[in-house]
Amino acid sequence: MKNRRGLLQGVVIGLVLLAVAITSYGVQQGLAQDAKAQATIEKAFPSSSKCKRCHERVFEEWETSPLSRSIHTPTFRAALDAYLTSSAGKDKALCFRCHAPHVREFADQAQLFVTQAQSGEPSLDGVACVQCHLIKQVDRTKQPPEPKYDLGSKTMYGPYKDFAQNLAHQSMELGLFHKSDLCLNCHQVVPAAADLGKSNDLLGNWDQSKAVKSGKECQTCHMPEQVGESANGEAKRKVANHTFPGRIGQLRQEAAKLEVSTKVEGEKTTVTVAVQSLVPHNLPTTHPGWASVVLELDIKGKNLKTVFNDKRVYGRTYADAKGQKTVFDFEAIKVLEETVLKPEEKRVETFTFTTPKDTKTFDVEAMLSYAPVTGPSAFLQRIEAESSKGAQDPVFQSIPIAKFSENIPVAR
Repeated sequence: MKNRRGLLQGVVIGLVLLAVAITSYGVQQGLAQDAKAQATIEKAFPSSSKCKRCHERVFEEWETSPLSRSIHTPTFRAALDAYLTSSAGKDKALCFRCHAPHVREFADQAQLFVTQAQSGEPSLDGVACVQCHLIKQVDRTKQPPEPKYDLGSKTMYGPYKDFAQNLAHQSMELGLFHKSDLCLNCHQVVPAAADLGKSNDLLGNWDQSKAVKSGKECQTCHMPEQVGESANGEAKRKVANHTFPGRIGQLRQEAAKLEVSTKVEGEKTTVTVAVQSLVPHNLPTTHPGWASVVLELDIKGKNLKTVFNDKRVYGRTYADAKGQKTVFDFEAIKVLEETVLKPEEKRVETFTFTTPKDTKTFDVEAMLSYAPVTGPSAFLQRIEAESSKGAQDPVFQSIPIAKFSENIPVAR
């Protein structure tokens, strides 16, 4: 009996060790395959770390930009997981067509892009140097517009005529890099929101704006000219800034202005706020689906105590197939409400409240801000859990655009 028991235990242990060995072998094989696939991808689309060797200034600017974090952020990971577990999530490459555009050339490796993003520390680039500088043309007949990459010639395209000769790659001036068309691949509509039809429009009638008619392109504001080196050691000249200012950076302070007037009429006070958008596209551009801009009015009376507070929200409210509100573009089948500020639009808001008592003056404070991320509690909790900063992650904070404050006397 003891011998049989010992034999049985030996067989069990052997099977366990065999299973561990098979699993370990499978994991090693999987890792080897992923490494091989990544090497193939990076042969076609070299890592930005290689570009840094000759383009240190550009690399350092890009590294501080939102583009460098396109597949790194906790919010992207949480949204990606929500997408992949949804009924729409069969196309694993969909989110990456903007967040890592080179997935278009490696659709069969979509799972590798997913695995990399979910790791939290992807070694694959998302939106980096070659994801833009290998684009030879943009097909605007497609919706969304589709980039066409030149992968065989080792030529980097850009906006400069007087490019520096080098041994790393050929360079070629391309007019596309002076035009907004270059940016439309990812910034015109959201691939996941195809069911929205014409409502799936991020920019609005941007091409009819005063700014565009005066000759401005996306690059005018989001890649402003400066003087510096394009490649290390070359003569300084006019070059494009690669921090891509917008929602992040000082450029947002030029996105809108507030004009506020206050009328005290006995026990009733009316504050009128004119919100003037100064940008040639929608504000906000409403992707991600939870993106919104908030105008908040705060009235402070005696001892600076808030006696009235109200707000207006500018954005889009979506509905899913069940008619329920959703912040996820990929679930949206219609727009329930549209309050987005249109290109260069002036919106007038009126607030009425009881005139503060027991005080000779009161303070009127108006603030226009990008709102913190919103959505289902499970989604927000996932972002918080994924972030090294937890609840202090910047996505949970408002980002001011414009503000106004004034002390108003109470008429007697």
